[in-house]
This record gives sequence, structure tokens and C-alpha cells, in this order.
Amino acid sequence: MKRVGVDVGGTFTDLIYLDDETGKTLVHKLPTTPADPSEGTIAGIVELTKEAEVEPSTLDQVFHGTTIATNIVIEHNGATVGLITTEGYRDILHIARHKKPYNFSNYQDLPWQRYPIVRRRYRLTVPERILNDGSVLVPLDEDKAREQVRKLKESGVEAVAVCFLFSFLNNEHEARVAEIVREEFPDAFLSVSSEVLPQYREYERFSTVCLNAFVGPKVATYVRRIEEQLQEMGVKTGVHLMTSASGVATAEGAIRRPVNLLMSGPVAGVVGGIWAGKQAGFDNVITLDVGGTSADIGLAQGGRLRMKHLLDTKVGPYQAMIPMVDVDTIGAGGGSIAYVDQGGIFRVGPRSAGAIPGPAAYGRGGTEPTATDAMVNLGWLLPEGFLGGDMKVRTDLAEKAFKEGPSAGLDMSVEEASMGAIEILTHSMVQSIEENSVRKGFDPREFALVAEGGAGPLFAATIAAEVGTPTVLVPPYPGITSAMGLLATDMVYEYVTTTYQRASELDRASFQASFEELEGQARKQLEDDGVPADRMIIQRVCDCRYLGQGYELRLDAPSGDIDDSWVAKLTSDFHEAHEREYTRRFDDVDIELPNIRVRGTGLMPDLTVPEVQTGDGDSQRAVHHEAEAWFRVDGNMVRLPTRYYDRSKLLAGDRIEGPGIINQYDTTTVLPPGFTAEIDRFGNIVMAVGAADAAR
Repeated sequence: MKRVGVDVGGTFTDLIYLDDETGKTLVHKLPTTPADPSEGTIAGIVELTKEAEVEPSTLDQVFHGTTIATNIVIEHNGATVGLITTEGYRDILHIARHKKPYNFSNYQDLPWQRYPIVRRRYRLTVPERILNDGSVLVPLDEDKAREQVRKLKESGVEAVAVCFLFSFLNNEHEARVAEIVREEFPDAFLSVSSEVLPQYREYERFSTVCLNAFVGPKVATYVRRIEEQLQEMGVKTGVHLMTSASGVATAEGAIRRPVNLLMSGPVAGVVGGIWAGKQAGFDNVITLDVGGTSADIGLAQGGRLRMKHLLDTKVGPYQAMIPMVDVDTIGAGGGSIAYVDQGGIFRVGPRSAGAIPGPAAYGRGGTEPTATDAMVNLGWLLPEGFLGGDMKVRTDLAEKAFKEGPSAGLDMSVEEASMGAIEILTHSMVQSIEENSVRKGFDPREFALVAEGGAGPLFAATIAAEVGTPTVLVPPYPGITSAMGLLATDMVYEYVTTTYQRASELDRASFQASFEELEGQARKQLEDDGVPADRMIIQRVCDCRYLGQGYELRLDAPSGDIDDSWVAKLTSDFHEAHEREYTRRFDDVDIELPNIRVRGTGLMPDLTVPEVQTGDGDSQRAVHHEAEAWFRVDGNMVRLPTRYYDRSKLLAGDRIEGPGIINQYDTTTVLPPGFTAEIDRFGNIVMAVGAADAAR
């Protein structure tokens, strides 16, 4: 099976080609095309298959991770959305949960009100009312609904969201309005809550369904364009896109529910990091995926993804109640701009130079100093070693950017300002790692730090020294680990429905029927994807909570008939899970099951890479350059003799003493003074974090 993974970032588009039969693996990297990311995606596939000496038509699978939906939300440049909802509930999106970002501030700039997903003039209501038992109190006024749809069409909206109260229990009114929209306004992107999120919680459901409409038109255009271009190239398979829950969606599924792609790119990096860690013998990993624009931090204990609680799944200021891997994204990357603010404070990011114009050293018109320019000034990035020499790096422009920027503003040398920029970004990433580990009850000393992305291996060593992780793992292709994660994941779909039942009064027949209906949907989707029955896994999940609680825990539920033993097993498992999470259990309190879910998994072939040749332990053969580079030692800036290694010439068992810098096509790894590194049998750089004080 020939597979391609494509990860589109803010600065670079990363690709990996894998032939499962021969074990052949190729990587490719090219600048992202911000105006139309599909251009870079298709160009990369063409170039990569040409290098592999195969035709695009021979590809069996194309997996894609993208930040397009995320960027639309963050940049507030989505579609003009109209909302049709129940009479009297026009302002749910505006009111939200009455929460304030800063509880003790007298002035509040509420971002969901400042940048509304749906402007009030486009939020229209119709007479209808369904009660909390699913019965109809007020019948749908179809004439009024048709009138409101026509108003939205005349006003020029691009997408229509339909969201009624309790439609997750009875969707007949929403279904009829959806028909009317298709009749009166067929060009509009349609987002219907009973199709997108048939789940309780009023505000979160409204927000998610409207977000789906907000990102829908652009995502649909993007996905269709890729599908059409792949078909023109003769590719037999359609594109599959990574979802926020670490599964994949077909092009059709992504177009219907684009909200599920909101964390597509960052999640792929976590999956790739877990795979790399397991291969190297580390089940507990913290993933650090640093690109040109942002840094994504994830944590996996025992090689298992952590999922966010559905009330914590936000993108920007907006609630998106979708299954989402627990990954934290901050504005810290190689393109982060360094500057001195009006108060004289040295800051780096979150604003980034991106792909265009990029860092000053790229020579593409960028003049503002970035983290990449800082590394050039420190001697960490060699001009002739960047992207294998395919991309020219201008040391004079990097120096000029800092000299005229932070260096002048802070009255310090270019090298000191450059090191300061790196340390500021390092501190931001350390804080994020601590929030995702220590503050959630995990000891980072029990984890390995997996360095990913084009810039992750540049920062990883100093971050590990501050956080306390004893090991840094740099995979063979860290710059394309997210793309690798796309090939390491299985095809996963999740279906949900609201049940509102208690364990003590469980209507077992209806509960069984609800599960079976969801299981049927999951099986059909996997069958449509061509997954054979022996490669399918159908898993039940229950959202459980104690009676009176407002938050649920996701709990894997037993399979089989729902009888006394099934209920007893679920109850026991929930008590234990609650005690693990909150250190408390209440065995005498009834358990509520507000939602049930089914995850359908299509198992993909295991991702394997060949072992590298074993060497004699002497890394001298890989040295291609010797020069001096700047490091911080005992709090002082020092310029030390440094060896530069060609990673392609490093063999299993080779050992490197810091300071050293390891160059390869897609990234550069920095080994500060006091650190040692060895190459394992799969070609991973396994860095031992020692002499932490000397590295600071």
C-alpha cells in the first residue's frame, strides 16, 4: 500500500510518502501557499511522487491534516452566517454562559460579542417549541420559516444554521426547516444542529452549529478543490482529513461537518509523537511540535491520548462542543517576531512573519526580527544547511533585523538580543508544558519530551532542562512528524446522541436500541471507506456523572446486551474513574448518563520504518563543519567551538557530546553544553538531559 501524509502549517507544508510493501520512506517540505493552501498540497504530492518514481495514480491513500478551519476562526474571516432558531431565543449566542474572561476586571471586552459568529441582524426566529420530553408544544409555523429563509437570502448571507430547542430529542421541526432552506436557498451552506451535534447543552450546541456554518463554505471549497485535483491526477482514493478527535473524515464528511477539523493539524502532531515514543521505548511522552507560527503541546501517559472535557473544547473565544484531543497551542514558533513594546518590555510573538514574507534571513522581503533570525545570529542555523541547501539564508539580513530592532531598543549586542528572544519563547513553552503536566497531576520527570516540527529540536534541550524531563527524543524526520502521525492513526468516527437516563432507572431496551443505531451508522461509514469487517472495532462510550453534577466523564462502556451485569460493570467503572480523576467517589449516589457515543475504528496497517545501520560509536564521520556558536553557560553568554553533524551519516550507537548541532533536511537539532545524545536502532536522537544549570 502506497500512502501519503500531508500536513499544512502556517509556514511550511510537510509531506511523507510510505510504501508499506518495500518500506520506502521519503519526506518533502515546501513553503505553504497562504492564498490557497491546496496549491502547496497538490504541488507537494506531485513533487514527492516524482521523487518516489511512482505516478500519483498509484497512491492508495492520501491523509491530510490542516489548520484551515482553525485559522478561519482565529482570524475572524469566515462566512456571513444566518441563524434560524426558536422564537424568544435569538440572543443565546450573545448571552453565552454569563462567564467573564477576567472575573475581577471592571471593563470587559467579551470576544464572542466583539466578534460574533452570527450578527444579531441575521439571527431570526420562528414560532415552534419542543419540550424536554420531545413532545411538541407549539407546532412549526412553516410560512414564517419560509419568510425568514427568504429574508436571509436577500440579506446576502453565505451559510444558514438551524438550531431549535430540544431538537436532539425530536428533530422534526429542524428537518422541515432544512428542507425549506434547500428549496428557497439551495446555494447556502446548511448547518443543522440535529445533524451536526444532536446533544444537550443549549449554548454550546448553538455555538458549535454556528461555527460549523462559519467555517463551512471555505473548508468545503478547499476540500472539494483538493478532491478534484486528485481526481485529475488519477488518484483512485479520496482525501481523508484528520479530525480533532484523532480520527479521520472523508471529504464528504468534512464538508458536512467541517467543525470537526478545528484542531486537525495539532492533533496529528500528538499522534505522531506518541508513535515515535513507542517506537523508541517511551510510553509516557510530552509532545512539543514547534512550527513557524505556533507551538503545540500535548501529553500522553501510557501512549494514550487525553481528551478534553466537552465544556473546555474552545477554539479562540468560541465554544466548540466536539470531541477534541487535549493539545495546547500557543503563539510561539520560528517565525515569531521579536520587538520592544511601548513600555520597553522585550516581547516575542504571538505575531508571526509566517510563510510570506517570512523571517528576514529568508530574503523574501521580511524585515522584522524573528526567532529564526536569532538562531542564525547565534550560529545555530547554517546557511548552507537549511532545507538541505535548497533554501538560501541571508546572515546579513538576520543581523540587520536584530541590530535595528531589539538590539538598538535594549542597548545590547545582537547576540544578547538574539539569545534573549530564544529564552523568552522557551519560557512560554515551558509554561505551557507545566500547565499540561504538573497542573494536571503529571510529573514531567516521568516523561520523555518528543521534539517535533521544524523548530522543536532547536528549543527542546533547554526546555527539557527547565521542565525536568530526563530525555529528549528527536525522531528521524521531526519536521514532518505531524504528517507521519497522519499515517500512524486509524480511521476513527464518533457518533453521539443524548439519552438523559439514570443507572438506577435505566430503560434498557431504548438504551440498547440507541447504541445499536449509532453502531449501525459507524459500521456503514467504515464499510463505505472500504474497511473489511475484521479490521473494524466498534466501541461504546458513555458520558457519566453523579446525580446533580454539571460535568461528565467519558467512560468506555461494555459491549453486549444491556442487563444487570452490564449496568453493574458501568457503575463500578465510573466510581473508579471518578476517584482517579478527583480523588473522591460516592458509591451511594445515583449515576446519570446524559449522552452515549459510539466510536467506529478502522484499523490501518502498522506504520513501520527500517532500522538504521549500526556504527562503531564514533560520530566523527558525520562532522561536516566546525565553527563557534553562542550558548548560555552559568548565566553568561559564551562562544564555544561547536561541531556540526550531518544526520544522514549518523549510525545506530553513535554518541555525541554537546555542544553540537545536527543538521538535516527538515530541521536542526541543538545539543547545548552538558548534554549527550545517542542514536538508537531506528535512527532517533535520544538526548540525555544533564548539567541543566550549565544549559540555562
